Amino acid sequence: MRDFLPGDKARRERVLGVIRSTYTAHGFDEIETPVMEDSARLHAGLGGDNEKLAFGVLKRGLTADDFAAASEALDLADLGLRFDLTVPLARFYASHHGELPSVFRAIQIAPVWRAERPQKGRYRQFVQCDIDIIGEPGALAEIELLTATTDTLRALGLNGCSIRINDRRLLTSMLTVLGFPAGEHPAVLITIDKLDKLGSHGVVAELRDRAFPNGPVDALEEFLLTPSAPPQPFSEALIRASLPEGVDETAVLELAALGSALDDSSLLQFDPFLVRGMGYYTGTIFEVAHPELGYSLGGGGRYDGMIGRFLGTEVPAVGMSLGFERLVDLVTLPTDAAADAVALIHDGASPAVLATLKSALIAGGTRVRLEKKPRKLPALLDSLAASGFSRFAIVGADVTSVDDLEFRPLA
Repeated sequence: MRDFLPGDKARRERVLGVIRSTYTAHGFDEIETPVMEDSARLHAGLGGDNEKLAFGVLKRGLTADDFAAASEALDLADLGLRFDLTVPLARFYASHHGELPSVFRAIQIAPVWRAERPQKGRYRQFVQCDIDIIGEPGALAEIELLTATTDTLRALGLNGCSIRINDRRLLTSMLTVLGFPAGEHPAVLITIDKLDKLGSHGVVAELRDRAFPNGPVDALEEFLLTPSAPPQPFSEALIRASLPEGVDETAVLELAALGSALDDSSLLQFDPFLVRGMGYYTGTIFEVAHPELGYSLGGGGRYDGMIGRFLGTEVPAVGMSLGFERLVDLVTLPTDAAADAVALIHDGASPAVLATLKSALIAGGTRVRLEKKPRKLPALLDSLAASGFSRFAIVGADVTSVDDLEFRPLA
């Protein structure tokens, strides 16, 4: 969890402004949810490994007897800090669906908390930028999400990004074709999800160490080590060439149709082993990649079964999240030439005159800061320039109005 100096905070807000305005232009509406949710909701088996990283909030009024009687730490907590924005959105929709349109397009831009082991690009408090579409079962929802996301990346000047895409139905049907029983699919996928870190041989070795049946593991090893087809554009032919025969035909056709419906499918890369760790995904899954990073910039997918857990009625839903902390380090936004921020460096002027000058400049749309003239003026000017101020004026005892000010550039 970090502090941000004024310059860093201003830069973050500018990047967030680009993200927010682009999402809004695509027809999404921003909502806000509490930072805490019921502990039982956060540990309902929908958040995958992230549930283990949730910060719990102790019940009020606990006694020594309560601590002694608790069999595990969660017995002492009734609330927890949210570890993502999807579980809160599902609860939000279940609570307010009667007041929302039949197809609801949501923006959530807010901090979340995980008890991570801090490292570069991974923090215990970080901002997620989510867009979700609830109530649309067809590919139109995925198309809108992918289009809004790619437009946002372009607006931020992030060139070279790609979106890896797969479908959970293809993953599970592939495991079935290879001989893994359905009950073993979740555990096998956890290991396959480590393919980028362990490599093909490492994944196979871990599956053998975990005593999965030799037949399916042998079949997976042969499939993993089969030379891949030469790179080609995203298409039905590419999907079929990347998978064993007999996988879910509907998922193949729907994924291929999704690519053909996009204005620009060149950013899509089919990855037959993209898993995405969240346990709630039911269909298409995505992950945003950048050539300068060894980890993703964001991701998401379809989670049709989650909202029904809260509402009692199944509701289709799909979402995409950008990891702001990773993204903001890559972004270089041009300086806003229209912004006007001036410093009035006073040297003998009265407080009343300074207040009058400041109010007049602010009324004209200018940002104003008052600074007392120091012994070493260059150091102050450098600090003001670093904080985004563009001009300054020395205000002496002879100044009585804005017309008396002589502004000079800080650059």
